[in-house]
Amino acid sequence: MKKRGVGLSCTWYGTGYGNGFPDVSSAFIEIHEDGSATVLTGAIDVGQGSSSVYAQIVAEELGIQPEDITVVTGDTDVAPDSGTTAATRQTYNTGNAVLRAVRQAKSKLLDYAARAFSCTTPQGIELRDGYIGVKGDPSRTMSLRDMVSQARLNGERFIGADSFTARTTPVDMENGQGAPYWPYAFGCQVAEVEVDTETGIVRIIRIVAAHDVGKAMNPTQVEGQIAGGIAQGLGYALLEQVELKEGKIQNPALSSYLIPTALDVPEIESIIVEEAESSGPYGAKGLGEPAMLPVAAAVINAIDDAVGVRITSLPATPEKILAALAEKELEEERR
Repeated sequence: MKKRGVGLSCTWYGTGYGNGFPDVSSAFIEIHEDGSATVLTGAIDVGQGSSSVYAQIVAEELGIQPEDITVVTGDTDVAPDSGTTAATRQTYNTGNAVLRAVRQAKSKLLDYAARAFSCTTPQGIELRDGYIGVKGDPSRTMSLRDMVSQARLNGERFIGADSFTARTTPVDMENGQGAPYWPYAFGCQVAEVEVDTETGIVRIIRIVAAHDVGKAMNPTQVEGQIAGGIAQGLGYALLEQVELKEGKIQNPALSSYLIPTALDVPEIESIIVEEAESSGPYGAKGLGEPAMLPVAAAVINAIDDAVGVRITSLPATPEKILAALAEKELEEERR
């Protein structure tokens, strides 16, 4: 017999290293005479799309396209340190460093352009669609490429270098006071499952995931991170189990250590909640790990809702579910 159930779980997660540990990211930016720009940072993109985010930040500030931005990451010979790609910190931490650096370079560019256009203040200069000029005066406009080329001939270079440090403090163990993390990520997921009471096999039918991302810099990447987190969470909930014997892993290959495949991933509905984080770049904050954290709890709750048994160790294998169902049946017979 197959029975269906629904389970809900919520998460909150402190991003970054936390608890007063130094959490610093740095970035270098240069605007080139062909109207493009280069970003140098130590941040590694492991597939979550951080390099795309940095290109978007620089493009937004300079009024050009992300395709015009070259992002150099991880080259320790030329790039400044930006800490590890961990703790859901790169969009927030390094994104802030990139934003500060590009605004520094942009400020120099605006100062130069104000002089070139005989504008009384840099605030009167705008960057848009690859052009730079005086706001409200189309007669005083030129391409960004020409402006930067002219500046280079005059000995000017538009370079920015800056850092960002996440502001946290250790927790006082006596009174519990402190700011161990900043910012926090929040999320909620609902899982619908189908449990076969004869085999113990669980089929995930659908997961709805709502996550507060501050500001979705790239909504498509946000949905991708949610889907990736859910896929990993399903492995944690139902499949992945390290088998040890005398300290040696007995299932070191993917033929024996099971992970979800594309066929195991259910229908996913992503709900992007945007509540701007005042300290983040354009209001953004991290999402990576928070997308994975609620999955197992939602699935376990859904199994309980479907067949009335509480699995207390992961993964929730068919064997564990069948054993729990048998125990439940014995208890009912004793009553």
